[in-house]
Amino acid sequence: MKAKLILASASARRKKILVALGVAFEVVIPQVEEVIYVRDARRTARENAARKSAWCRARYADCYSLAADTLIEFEGRCIGKARTPDEAMAFLRMFSGATHRVYTAVAMAKAQAEPELILAESSVRFRALSEEEIRSYIFHVNPMDRAGAYDIDERGETLMDGYTGSRTNIMGLPAEGVLMWLKKEGLL
Repeated sequence: MKAKLILASASARRKKILVALGVAFEVVIPQVEEVIYVRDARRTARENAARKSAWCRARYADCYSLAADTLIEFEGRCIGKARTPDEAMAFLRMFSGATHRVYTAVAMAKAQAEPELILAESSVRFRALSEEEIRSYIFHVNPMDRAGAYDIDERGETLMDGYTGSRTNIMGLPAEGVLMWLKKEGLL
């Protein structure tokens, strides 16, 4: 019998990635207060992933767990999830014609152990967007549950010129690093 894996996340994209990897898991939504360091997306992502992991391990000590946090760094500023549709539109205007970095920190823990923490980085180039394209994107895609108010996997091609690094990192969970850990721990 395989050990139980908990995904400590409400993200539909993270669930989708784990399903594609073929691992059995259960979803639990951690109840933590997230931090934001306005000038340090890497630190913010690492600390939030660690907080979610600690919350999960305190309640499911006998399980393996994965907890993650994704943020964007644009011109030295940390960008999280939009709080309003207007803020989502402002994010897309800001990214228009520019490049930003996406960071995802993942805390991977086995039962009764401190987590292994990885940080993945990808770069995304947006094409120049018109106001109509931005409004259309916001209309068709719920921007509120996504770092930077967009999803590479949901009409992302209408926004992007290209990217470097892990596509699944941009979605919110770097499958390459997670897959290595799952195999190492015998969960796959």
